[in-house]
Amino acid sequence: MRDTSSLASLKGYSWSSLKKDLIAGAVVGIIAIPLGMAFAIAVGVKPEYGLYTTIVAGVLVSLFGGSRFQIAGPTGAFIPILLGITMQYGYENLLIAGLMAGVFLLLMGLFRLGSYIKFIPRSVTIGFTSGIAVIIFAGQIGNFLGLENLKKHELFIDNMREIAANVAAFNPYALIVALISFAVILLTPRLFPKIPGSLVALVVSTLVAVLFFNGKVATIGSQFGGIPNNLPVPQLPEITWERIQQMFQPALIIAALGAIESLLSCVVADGMTNTKHNSNRELIGQGLANMAVPLFGGIPATGAIARTATNIKSGAVTAFSGVIHSVVVLVIVLLLAPYAAHIPLASMAPVLMLVAWNMSGRQEFMHVLKTTRGDRLVLVTTFLLTVFTNLTLAVQVGFVLAFILFVKNMSDVQEVQTIAPDHTSQHRKMVSDPQDLGRTCPQISIFTVEGPLFFGVAQLFEKRVMETINLKPKVLILRMSRVPFLDATGESYLASVVKHFKKHSGLVIISGIQEQPLEVIKKSRLYDAIGANNFFDHSYEAIDYATEWIDKQFCRTCPHFAFLECTSLSEETPPTTDKQKTLVLPHKQSILGE
Repeated sequence: MRDTSSLASLKGYSWSSLKKDLIAGAVVGIIAIPLGMAFAIAVGVKPEYGLYTTIVAGVLVSLFGGSRFQIAGPTGAFIPILLGITMQYGYENLLIAGLMAGVFLLLMGLFRLGSYIKFIPRSVTIGFTSGIAVIIFAGQIGNFLGLENLKKHELFIDNMREIAANVAAFNPYALIVALISFAVILLTPRLFPKIPGSLVALVVSTLVAVLFFNGKVATIGSQFGGIPNNLPVPQLPEITWERIQQMFQPALIIAALGAIESLLSCVVADGMTNTKHNSNRELIGQGLANMAVPLFGGIPATGAIARTATNIKSGAVTAFSGVIHSVVVLVIVLLLAPYAAHIPLASMAPVLMLVAWNMSGRQEFMHVLKTTRGDRLVLVTTFLLTVFTNLTLAVQVGFVLAFILFVKNMSDVQEVQTIAPDHTSQHRKMVSDPQDLGRTCPQISIFTVEGPLFFGVAQLFEKRVMETINLKPKVLILRMSRVPFLDATGESYLASVVKHFKKHSGLVIISGIQEQPLEVIKKSRLYDAIGANNFFDHSYEAIDYATEWIDKQFCRTCPHFAFLECTSLSEETPPTTDKQKTLVLPHKQSILGE
């Protein structure tokens, strides 16, 4: 995969690339105009603020982000969060929250946290994305029906009750306009695949409203006033310590969702173009964009998956297509902004409903429902909490549930077994449950540990091994070749086992330990407590070394014959099988080959 960072894509720029980027940028820019206005209206602010966001964020993310194909701007995923902030704190504080979110995103990129976003469980992201889609779709029912003076509430159920209480007062003219817009959106891709259906829908339905229902439906102009045909002068919002404290948590939520959404968009772009984005650089670009957007009165922005995909399908070659998309929006604002005042709100409703339908992830939702019971629980819980409470609680609970299920699954995977050599195996394998073979050595206990030894399973490991200590064997061998990870809790329990075993004058031997666990115990000084001479690469070496420390007098009357060496040490007659009679092994390999 080749480097696809924004600035890197502009090296060796050619006229051929410019022509392709001009076409792609123009197409995406036209698509972005109705979406920018619709998203702004949906979060309770003036439509021009969505356009300003599209212009400023589009340029900065394209130039400083980590993907050459990313198109940034306001997105549907932000609607429930930003609407809640606007209602609770007001527009001025929304700007401060967006600015702070930009700082958080910038820091995330500088501290190289981008690669960790991918560890978010898919069931959580699908759950809250589908929940957001339901909220967006339901939130446009009022405009679709032409219901006026509806009170907006923070909770989904309260908004549904508000609509139900006023549904009888629907506006038939607005409903006709909305149905026309909806029909055009559906028909345009079939009749004219290369023309943005949402833009055609706004133009056609607006003309119908102006010609036949003038003054009978609510418009952008009647609701918000006209849209200025210029960019505002950059102005820093009034920032106080009290406001910073007040908006800290909302800003964190915006930053977290923005990071997730933008990096998911980059992943989609990678899959479509066989390239690889730079996660940390993308977060830096998103951070710079969200720090600049509030200066122009814009709302928070992130990577837009649908517009990014359209950019690629339209032939974009470099990040310059994202800059062109912003320039197209700016030119249209400067030339045609006054005409946007005539757009009916009912015309915008189907546009947002289509956005909600596309982002709902219906197929992925159903796919997760068919997987494990744990994933289904996380998915449904996150979805329901997103819809009926808020996104913050939904994500927090989703993460906690996913974490608990992860720990449980790892606990199920982790195994601690008592083992012994199988004398009948010509491949010199170890077998579990040596008691069944009557080959339990009273002086040497061997355990194989499989799976990560971390806080979720460390206590189980200690409990299983400590049961052996009560039998007071001389030597404890821990085979750790299948332990890929050891954390502080796991190290603590391992140290406890070593301490108790040495207290009974026992010897602890480690065989086959991997690099990461070895590094941890070296840093914690547990390596020194065990002793450098007691680490071996292979189990047969560890067992051979262990036999030098056992009580040979005890071996003379031992009937277990756990190891082949026991034959020369014991006065008893070992049990034999047909396989053993034909098995001849050299001394070094008589115990185990690993």
